[in-house]
Amino acid sequence: MAKKIIATASLSGCFGCHMSFLDIDAKILDLIELVEFNKSPIDDIKKFTKQCDIGLIEGGCCNDENVHNLLDFRKNCKVLVSVGECAIMGGLPALRNMVPLQECLEEAYLNGPTVRDCNENKIIPNDPELPKILNKVYPCHEIVKIDYFLPGCPPTAELIWNALVTLATGAELKLPYESVRFD
Repeated sequence: MAKKIIATASLSGCFGCHMSFLDIDAKILDLIELVEFNKSPIDDIKKFTKQCDIGLIEGGCCNDENVHNLLDFRKNCKVLVSVGECAIMGGLPALRNMVPLQECLEEAYLNGPTVRDCNENKIIPNDPELPKILNKVYPCHEIVKIDYFLPGCPPTAELIWNALVTLATGAELKLPYESVRFD
């Protein structure tokens, strides 16, 4: 059986889902028998070098660079999996959706207690080299088609392991009740 090719990326989030993925510990050696990594911080490949079978995406879309990266993942991955609450619902970054963007920027760069006295020129960064901040944080499925969702903040290493092995072996991913319902 040919190895499945996997890509991973983190958009706007805390990188905790990748850390949970790394918590599969020594099983990563077993995973390497089933998959080959392509674009991923795990192997430090920065650009897609081939079409991937499975893409894991964590984080939501807070800026135009996140949207570009997510569109690139959808184009280069046959199956795309939203991993974690930021990718699925916007997570903690989406709390800013309740406050107008200008108000958020003013708090962050002008009025916040840690910047109030050190931003004498009252500058809000606005350089063409910086990603353009979106008016709200979007979960991934509002930007592209997502095939599967792995819930959790972050999802457990066991859930990520089981999902990867299932998808790498060509089986249909079915989440256990406990992973989507907390009684």
